[in-house]
Amino acid sequence: MNTSSPGLSPEQVPLSLYLHVPWCVRKCPYCDFNSHALKNDAPPEERYLAAIQEDLKADLELAGNREIQTVFIGGGTPSLMSPDFYHRLFTTLAGHLTFSPSAEITLEANPGTVDQARFQGFRQAGINRLSLGIQSFNPAQLKALGRIHDDRAAHTAIEAARKAGFDNFNLDLMHGLPGQTPEEAVADLEAAMSWQPPHLSWYQLTLEPNTEFYSRPPDLPDDDHLWQIYLAGADRLRQEGFSDYEVSAWSLPGRASRHNLNYWTFGDYLALGAGAHGKLTGADGSIRRYWKTRQPEAYLGRIGSRTAGSETLEPDERPLEFMMNALRLREGVAEELFSQRTGLPLATIAVLLGQLREEGLITADRLQTTELGQRYLNSLLERFL
Repeated sequence: MNTSSPGLSPEQVPLSLYLHVPWCVRKCPYCDFNSHALKNDAPPEERYLAAIQEDLKADLELAGNREIQTVFIGGGTPSLMSPDFYHRLFTTLAGHLTFSPSAEITLEANPGTVDQARFQGFRQAGINRLSLGIQSFNPAQLKALGRIHDDRAAHTAIEAARKAGFDNFNLDLMHGLPGQTPEEAVADLEAAMSWQPPHLSWYQLTLEPNTEFYSRPPDLPDDDHLWQIYLAGADRLRQEGFSDYEVSAWSLPGRASRHNLNYWTFGDYLALGAGAHGKLTGADGSIRRYWKTRQPEAYLGRIGSRTAGSETLEPDERPLEFMMNALRLREGVAEELFSQRTGLPLATIAVLLGQLREEGLITADRLQTTELGQRYLNSLLERFL
Protein backbone atom coordinates (compact mmCIF):
# COMPACT_ATOMS: atom_id res chain seq x y z
CA MET A 1 0.00 0.00 0.00
CA ASN A 2 1.23 3.51 -0.75
CA THR A 3 1.71 5.20 2.62
CA SER A 4 2.78 8.61 1.34
CA SER A 5 0.59 11.69 1.36
CA PRO A 6 1.60 14.26 -1.28
CA GLY A 7 -0.23 17.02 0.60
CA LEU A 8 1.66 16.37 3.85
CA SER A 9 4.89 18.33 4.21
CA PRO A 10 7.30 17.95 7.15
CA GLU A 11 7.98 21.69 7.09
CA GLN A 12 4.38 22.25 8.23
CA VAL A 13 4.74 19.94 11.24
CA PRO A 14 6.47 21.27 14.41
CA LEU A 15 9.55 19.33 15.48
CA SER A 16 10.57 18.50 19.06
CA LEU A 17 13.30 16.36 20.59
CA TYR A 18 12.89 13.70 23.26
CA LEU A 19 16.02 12.48 25.04
CA HIS A 20 15.91 9.57 27.48
CA VAL A 21 18.23 9.00 30.45
CA PRO A 22 17.57 5.42 31.61
CA TRP A 23 19.25 5.32 35.03
CA CYS A 24 17.80 5.92 38.48
CA VAL A 25 18.92 5.34 42.05
CA ARG A 26 16.40 2.52 42.42
CA LYS A 27 13.35 1.29 40.57
CA CYS A 28 10.03 2.47 42.01
CA PRO A 29 7.47 -0.35 42.48
CA TYR A 30 4.85 1.34 40.24
CA CYS A 31 7.20 2.36 37.39
CA ASP A 32 6.93 0.72 33.97
CA PHE A 33 9.19 3.22 32.19
CA ASN A 34 12.57 2.26 30.75
CA SER A 35 14.47 2.88 33.99
CA HIS A 36 17.31 0.86 35.46
CA ALA A 37 18.83 1.08 38.94
CA LEU A 38 22.46 2.19 38.90
CA LYS A 39 24.98 -0.56 39.54
CA ASN A 40 27.61 2.01 40.47
CA ASP A 41 27.43 5.32 42.30
CA ALA A 42 27.33 7.44 39.14
CA PRO A 43 25.94 6.97 35.61
CA PRO A 44 28.46 6.44 32.76
CA GLU A 45 28.31 10.01 31.48
CA GLU A 46 31.26 9.87 29.08
CA ARG A 47 30.10 6.69 27.37
CA TYR A 48 26.49 7.88 27.18
CA LEU A 49 27.46 11.22 25.68
CA ALA A 50 29.59 9.47 23.05
CA ALA A 51 26.73 7.08 22.24
CA ILE A 52 24.22 9.93 21.89
CA GLN A 53 26.62 11.80 19.60
CA GLU A 54 26.88 8.77 17.30
CA ASP A 55 23.14 8.22 17.44
CA LEU A 56 22.49 11.87 16.57
CA LYS A 57 24.77 11.84 13.54
CA ALA A 58 22.96 8.79 12.17
CA ASP A 59 19.60 10.56 12.58
CA LEU A 60 20.49 14.04 11.35
CA GLU A 61 18.91 13.69 7.93
CA LEU A 62 15.59 12.94 9.65
CA ALA A 63 15.46 16.46 11.08
CA GLY A 64 16.03 18.17 7.74
CA ASN A 65 16.29 21.93 8.15
CA ARG A 66 13.52 22.23 10.71
CA GLU A 67 13.96 24.10 13.97
CA ILE A 68 13.64 22.23 17.25
CA GLN A 69 10.77 23.92 19.10
CA THR A 70 10.93 21.98 22.39
CA VAL A 71 13.15 19.46 24.17
CA PHE A 72 12.13 17.06 26.92
CA ILE A 73 14.71 15.06 28.87
CA GLY A 74 12.94 12.19 30.61
CA GLY A 75 13.85 9.01 32.40
CA GLY A 76 14.78 7.31 34.60
CA THR A 77 16.22 10.19 36.56
CA PRO A 78 17.84 12.75 34.24
CA SER A 79 18.91 14.88 37.23
CA LEU A 80 21.45 12.15 38.09
CA MET A 81 23.54 13.45 35.19
CA SER A 82 25.84 16.36 36.02
CA PRO A 83 25.38 19.93 34.75
CA ASP A 84 28.64 19.44 32.83
CA PHE A 85 27.06 16.50 30.97
CA TYR A 86 24.19 18.71 29.82
CA HIS A 87 26.47 21.60 28.93
CA ARG A 88 28.48 19.29 26.65
CA LEU A 89 25.34 17.63 25.33
CA PHE A 90 23.72 20.89 24.27
CA THR A 91 26.99 22.13 22.78
CA THR A 92 26.96 18.99 20.62
CA LEU A 93 23.27 19.30 19.75
CA ALA A 94 23.61 22.97 18.81
CA GLY A 95 26.43 22.04 16.46
CA HIS A 96 24.14 19.79 14.43
CA LEU A 97 20.55 20.96 15.00
CA THR A 98 18.85 24.35 14.78
CA PHE A 99 16.98 25.37 17.92
CA SER A 100 14.25 27.98 18.05
CA PRO A 101 15.44 31.01 20.08
CA SER A 102 12.37 30.46 22.28
CA ALA A 103 12.77 26.69 22.60
CA GLU A 104 11.27 25.17 25.75
CA ILE A 105 13.85 22.77 27.26
CA THR A 106 12.54 20.63 30.12
CA LEU A 107 14.47 18.35 32.47
CA GLU A 108 12.83 15.79 34.77
CA ALA A 109 14.33 15.92 38.26
CA ASN A 110 14.01 13.75 41.35
CA PRO A 111 14.00 15.74 44.62
CA GLY A 112 16.41 13.23 46.12
CA THR A 113 19.15 13.97 43.58
CA VAL A 114 19.37 17.77 43.42
CA ASP A 115 20.42 20.91 45.25
CA GLN A 116 20.54 24.60 44.37
CA ALA A 117 24.04 24.46 42.84
CA ARG A 118 22.99 21.58 40.61
CA PHE A 119 19.87 23.46 39.49
CA GLN A 120 21.98 26.52 38.71
CA GLY A 121 24.28 24.34 36.63
CA PHE A 122 21.32 22.96 34.70
CA ARG A 123 20.16 26.50 33.93
CA GLN A 124 23.61 27.50 32.74
CA ALA A 125 23.61 24.46 30.44
CA GLY A 126 20.48 25.78 28.69
CA ILE A 127 17.65 24.02 30.52
CA ASN A 128 14.81 26.51 31.14
CA ARG A 129 12.02 24.31 32.57
CA LEU A 130 11.91 21.63 35.25
CA SER A 131 9.52 18.78 35.95
CA LEU A 132 9.91 17.71 39.58
CA GLY A 133 8.77 14.19 40.45
CA ILE A 134 7.16 14.88 43.83
CA GLN A 135 4.34 12.27 43.62
CA SER A 136 3.14 13.10 47.16
CA PHE A 137 3.98 15.29 50.16
CA ASN A 138 2.69 12.63 52.54
CA PRO A 139 5.64 10.84 54.24
CA ALA A 140 3.79 7.52 54.53
CA GLN A 141 2.73 7.60 50.88
CA LEU A 142 6.25 8.47 49.70
CA LYS A 143 7.54 5.45 51.59
CA ALA A 144 4.81 3.22 50.14
CA LEU A 145 5.70 4.45 46.63
CA GLY A 146 9.35 3.58 47.15
CA ARG A 147 10.56 7.15 46.56
CA ILE A 148 14.09 8.07 47.61
CA HIS A 149 12.98 11.45 49.00
CA ASP A 150 10.76 12.43 51.92
CA ASP A 151 8.36 15.36 52.23
CA ARG A 152 11.05 17.69 53.57
CA ALA A 153 13.31 16.92 50.59
CA ALA A 154 10.39 17.65 48.25
CA HIS A 155 9.89 21.12 49.69
CA THR A 156 13.65 21.75 49.78
CA ALA A 157 14.01 20.81 46.09
CA ILE A 158 11.22 23.15 45.00
CA GLU A 159 12.71 26.00 47.03
CA ALA A 160 16.15 25.31 45.54
CA ALA A 161 14.74 25.29 42.00
CA ARG A 162 13.05 28.64 42.53
CA LYS A 163 16.18 30.18 44.05
CA ALA A 164 18.15 28.92 41.05
CA GLY A 165 15.87 30.98 38.81
CA PHE A 166 13.38 28.41 37.57
CA ASP A 167 10.01 30.13 37.38
CA ASN A 168 8.77 27.69 34.70
CA PHE A 169 8.32 24.33 36.37
CA ASN A 170 5.95 21.42 36.74
CA LEU A 171 5.20 19.40 39.87
CA ASP A 172 4.30 15.74 39.31
CA LEU A 173 1.68 14.41 41.73
CA MET A 174 -0.21 11.12 41.89
CA HIS A 175 -3.65 10.46 43.30
CA GLY A 176 -5.52 7.24 44.04
CA LEU A 177 -2.64 6.17 46.28
CA PRO A 178 -2.91 3.23 48.72
CA GLY A 179 -5.65 4.02 51.24
CA GLN A 180 -5.78 7.65 50.15
CA THR A 181 -8.81 9.77 51.12
CA PRO A 182 -10.10 12.81 49.20
CA GLU A 183 -8.84 14.99 52.05
CA GLU A 184 -5.32 13.56 51.75
CA ALA A 185 -5.32 14.05 47.98
CA VAL A 186 -6.38 17.68 48.36
CA ALA A 187 -3.71 18.17 51.05
CA ASP A 188 -1.09 17.12 48.48
CA LEU A 189 -2.45 19.67 46.04
CA GLU A 190 -2.49 22.38 48.73
CA ALA A 191 1.16 21.67 49.54
CA ALA A 192 2.05 21.87 45.85
CA MET A 193 0.11 25.08 45.23
CA SER A 194 1.80 26.77 48.19
CA TRP A 195 4.83 27.02 45.87
CA GLN A 196 2.78 28.72 43.12
CA PRO A 197 3.71 26.33 40.32
CA PRO A 198 2.52 27.34 36.84
CA HIS A 199 1.91 23.68 35.92
CA LEU A 200 0.83 20.49 37.69
CA SER A 201 0.68 16.92 36.42
CA TRP A 202 -1.95 15.20 38.56
CA TYR A 203 -2.59 11.65 37.50
CA GLN A 204 -4.00 8.47 38.93
CA LEU A 205 -1.72 5.67 40.11
CA THR A 206 -2.38 2.64 37.91
CA LEU A 207 -1.06 -0.90 38.16
CA GLU A 208 1.06 -1.58 35.08
CA PRO A 209 2.33 -5.01 33.97
CA ASN A 210 5.95 -5.85 34.75
CA THR A 211 6.00 -3.75 37.92
CA GLU A 212 6.29 -4.77 41.56
CA PHE A 213 2.88 -3.26 42.34
CA TYR A 214 1.32 -5.36 39.56
CA SER A 215 2.76 -8.54 41.10
CA ARG A 216 1.87 -7.52 44.65
CA PRO A 217 -0.95 -4.97 44.38
CA PRO A 218 -1.37 -2.47 47.23
CA ASP A 219 -4.82 -1.67 48.61
CA LEU A 220 -5.94 1.09 46.23
CA PRO A 221 -9.17 3.13 46.48
CA ASP A 222 -12.18 1.69 44.65
CA ASP A 223 -13.84 3.49 41.73
CA ASP A 224 -16.28 5.43 43.93
CA HIS A 225 -13.46 6.74 46.11
CA LEU A 226 -11.35 7.54 43.04
CA TRP A 227 -14.18 9.64 41.63
CA GLN A 228 -14.58 11.48 44.96
CA ILE A 229 -10.82 12.16 45.00
CA TYR A 230 -10.91 13.49 41.45
CA LEU A 231 -13.91 15.76 42.08
CA ALA A 232 -12.45 17.20 45.28
CA GLY A 233 -9.03 17.79 43.71
CA ALA A 234 -10.34 19.21 40.46
CA ASP A 235 -12.60 21.63 42.31
CA ARG A 236 -9.68 22.87 44.41
CA LEU A 237 -7.40 23.28 41.38
CA ARG A 238 -10.03 25.28 39.49
CA GLN A 239 -10.50 27.55 42.52
CA GLU A 240 -6.80 28.45 42.18
CA GLY A 241 -7.12 29.26 38.48
CA PHE A 242 -5.81 25.96 37.05
CA SER A 243 -7.46 24.33 34.08
CA ASP A 244 -7.03 20.74 32.90
CA TYR A 245 -5.96 21.46 29.35
CA GLU A 246 -5.19 17.75 28.95
CA VAL A 247 -6.53 14.65 30.71
CA SER A 248 -3.96 14.71 33.53
CA ALA A 249 -2.20 18.06 33.02
CA TRP A 250 -3.25 21.28 34.77
CA SER A 251 -1.83 24.74 34.17
CA LEU A 252 -2.38 28.39 34.83
CA PRO A 253 -3.41 30.42 31.74
CA GLY A 254 -0.69 30.40 29.10
CA ARG A 255 1.56 27.98 31.02
CA ALA A 256 0.77 24.65 29.34
CA SER A 257 3.72 22.44 28.46
CA ARG A 258 4.59 23.24 24.86
CA HIS A 259 6.36 19.92 24.46
CA ASN A 260 3.30 17.96 25.57
CA LEU A 261 1.07 20.06 23.35
CA ASN A 262 3.21 19.03 20.39
CA TYR A 263 2.52 15.38 21.25
CA TRP A 264 -1.21 15.92 21.58
CA THR A 265 -1.45 17.90 18.32
CA PHE A 266 0.34 15.10 16.44
CA GLY A 267 3.58 16.95 15.93
CA ASP A 268 6.94 15.34 15.17
CA TYR A 269 9.74 14.52 17.59
CA LEU A 270 13.24 13.14 17.23
CA ALA A 271 14.34 10.41 19.66
CA LEU A 272 17.74 10.08 21.32
CA GLY A 273 18.83 7.86 24.19
CA ALA A 274 18.14 4.30 25.32
CA GLY A 275 14.52 3.34 24.68
CA ALA A 276 13.47 6.76 23.33
CA HIS A 277 10.53 6.84 20.89
CA GLY A 278 10.13 9.26 17.98
CA LYS A 279 7.66 10.21 15.26
CA LEU A 280 8.61 11.85 11.98
CA THR A 281 6.90 13.04 8.83
CA GLY A 282 8.90 12.25 5.69
CA ALA A 283 9.47 14.40 2.62
CA ASP A 284 7.25 11.93 0.72
CA GLY A 285 4.37 12.50 3.14
CA SER A 286 4.89 9.25 5.05
CA ILE A 287 4.57 9.16 8.85
CA ARG A 288 6.95 6.89 10.73
CA ARG A 289 7.29 5.93 14.37
CA TYR A 290 10.65 4.58 15.52
CA TRP A 291 12.36 3.58 18.73
CA LYS A 292 15.87 3.22 20.05
CA THR A 293 17.68 0.27 21.62
CA ARG A 294 16.11 -0.12 25.07
CA GLN A 295 18.76 -1.71 27.31
CA PRO A 296 21.39 0.84 28.42
CA GLU A 297 24.38 -1.45 27.92
CA ALA A 298 23.18 -2.45 24.46
CA TYR A 299 22.66 1.22 23.57
CA LEU A 300 26.14 2.10 24.82
CA GLY A 301 27.72 -0.77 22.91
CA ARG A 302 26.18 -0.28 19.48
CA ILE A 303 27.96 1.46 16.63
CA GLY A 304 26.24 4.17 14.57
CA SER A 305 22.46 4.30 14.66
CA ARG A 306 20.80 2.97 17.78
CA THR A 307 17.40 2.64 16.10
CA ALA A 308 15.99 -0.75 17.10
CA GLY A 309 12.81 -0.67 15.01
CA SER A 310 10.29 1.45 13.15
CA GLU A 311 6.83 1.30 11.64
CA THR A 312 5.10 3.38 9.01
CA LEU A 313 1.56 4.51 9.76
CA GLU A 314 -0.78 3.41 6.99
CA PRO A 315 -3.31 6.03 5.91
CA ASP A 316 -6.16 4.03 7.47
CA GLU A 317 -4.31 4.03 10.83
CA ARG A 318 -3.79 7.77 10.95
CA PRO A 319 -7.30 8.91 12.01
CA LEU A 320 -7.15 6.85 15.22
CA GLU A 321 -3.56 7.90 15.93
CA PHE A 322 -4.46 11.55 15.47
CA MET A 323 -7.64 11.38 17.53
CA MET A 324 -5.99 9.43 20.37
CA ASN A 325 -3.79 12.46 20.86
CA ALA A 326 -5.97 15.43 19.90
CA LEU A 327 -9.01 14.35 21.92
CA ARG A 328 -6.94 14.26 25.12
CA LEU A 329 -7.00 18.06 24.93
CA ARG A 330 -10.00 19.64 26.66
CA GLU A 331 -10.18 22.33 23.97
CA GLY A 332 -9.60 19.82 21.19
CA VAL A 333 -8.16 21.13 17.93
CA ALA A 334 -9.38 22.96 14.85
CA GLU A 335 -10.77 20.69 12.14
CA GLU A 336 -8.14 21.78 9.61
CA LEU A 337 -5.36 20.36 11.79
CA PHE A 338 -6.50 16.85 10.90
CA SER A 339 -5.46 17.29 7.26
CA GLN A 340 -2.34 19.28 8.14
CA ARG A 341 -0.97 16.52 10.38
CA THR A 342 -2.29 13.34 8.70
CA GLY A 343 -2.26 14.34 5.02
CA LEU A 344 -5.82 13.04 4.72
CA PRO A 345 -8.91 15.08 3.80
CA LEU A 346 -11.39 15.64 6.62
CA ALA A 347 -13.89 13.83 4.41
CA THR A 348 -12.09 10.63 5.41
CA ILE A 349 -13.83 10.75 8.79
CA ALA A 350 -16.81 12.96 7.91
CA VAL A 351 -19.47 10.24 8.25
CA LEU A 352 -18.19 9.10 11.64
CA LEU A 353 -17.85 12.70 12.86
CA GLY A 354 -21.47 13.29 11.91
CA GLN A 355 -22.57 10.26 13.92
CA LEU A 356 -20.51 11.29 16.95
CA ARG A 357 -21.95 14.80 16.83
CA GLU A 358 -25.49 13.48 16.59
CA GLU A 359 -24.76 11.39 19.70
CA GLY A 360 -23.49 14.44 21.58
CA LEU A 361 -19.91 13.14 21.92
CA ILE A 362 -18.08 15.66 19.69
CA THR A 363 -18.71 19.42 19.49
CA ALA A 364 -20.17 20.96 16.34
CA ASP A 365 -17.29 23.05 14.99
CA ARG A 366 -14.10 21.52 16.41
CA LEU A 367 -12.48 18.14 16.95
CA GLN A 368 -13.28 18.33 20.64
CA THR A 369 -15.13 16.03 23.01
CA THR A 370 -18.17 17.16 24.94
CA GLU A 371 -18.31 16.34 28.66
CA LEU A 372 -20.14 13.15 27.70
CA GLY A 373 -17.51 12.32 25.08
CA GLN A 374 -14.69 12.86 27.56
CA ARG A 375 -16.38 10.49 30.01
CA TYR A 376 -16.53 7.76 27.36
CA LEU A 377 -13.32 8.66 25.57
CA ASN A 378 -11.95 5.13 25.22
CA SER A 379 -15.09 3.74 23.61
CA LEU A 380 -15.34 6.87 21.43
CA LEU A 381 -11.82 6.30 20.13
CA GLU A 382 -12.58 2.68 19.32
CA ARG A 383 -15.00 3.96 16.69
CA PHE A 384 -11.99 5.19 14.68
CA LEU A 385 -10.48 1.69 14.43
